Amino acid sequence: MAIASLEPKTDIYYPETDGKPMAETLQHILVITYLLSALRDFFRNAPDVYVGANNLIYYEEGNPNAFFAPDVYVIFGLDKTPRRVYKLWQEKRAPSVIFEITSHSTWMEDLGNKRVLYAKLGVQEYFLYDLEHTDLDPPLQGFYLERGEYVRIAPDAQGRLESRALGLRLQEIDNTLRLIHPATNEIILTPDENYQAARDAEQAARKAEARARALETENARLRAELAKLRGKQD
Repeated sequence: MAIASLEPKTDIYYPETDGKPMAETLQHILVITYLLSALRDFFRNAPDVYVGANNLIYYEEGNPNAFFAPDVYVIFGLDKTPRRVYKLWQEKRAPSVIFEITSHSTWMEDLGNKRVLYAKLGVQEYFLYDLEHTDLDPPLQGFYLERGEYVRIAPDAQGRLESRALGLRLQEIDNTLRLIHPATNEIILTPDENYQAARDAEQAARKAEARARALETENARLRAELAKLRGKQD
């Protein structure tokens, strides 16, 4: 669908918020912040990949009621300058990938009207995740755009979905959504998780070194005692 463009209207106000909460529960917020942080870090060296979350995207110039606010989205071909609101007729790029973390009050909208709108706007991939497992079956679903219509992404044997646009896989692990690097099969961590993993590895190395020193000390003591006993026997 062509992005609607009218004559410039400088007196129209496009709000930065719709007044709704970011998510319904802490668990929803944690999934959203994980995706945002992990994707931003994964694409940190790509100057033309923009990752955003929960800000308003307006798609009809002159109509401040025509907007949507994806939980997390990725736009290729866009610089990383932060946008307070996103106007499609100015940026001329729709999101390439959108994630919606559904809830009991949003899943029908996410699977229905939003899916139709995102397809019309040209969003290449659309993923939904029902972390409470109450409404979507399966709880992790994905779609890719083909000839203006969404086609369901088939999961692999482990239930993972592949995002060709991102070059990553999606998988539910330990009751939450994770991004997986297909080449290494490793989880994409956030900077905080990487920092904590490095600290844990450092602490583990220190403990192993301390155990090795203690073992060497004990071995030295035993060797000394054995030498002493041999000396007495001689």
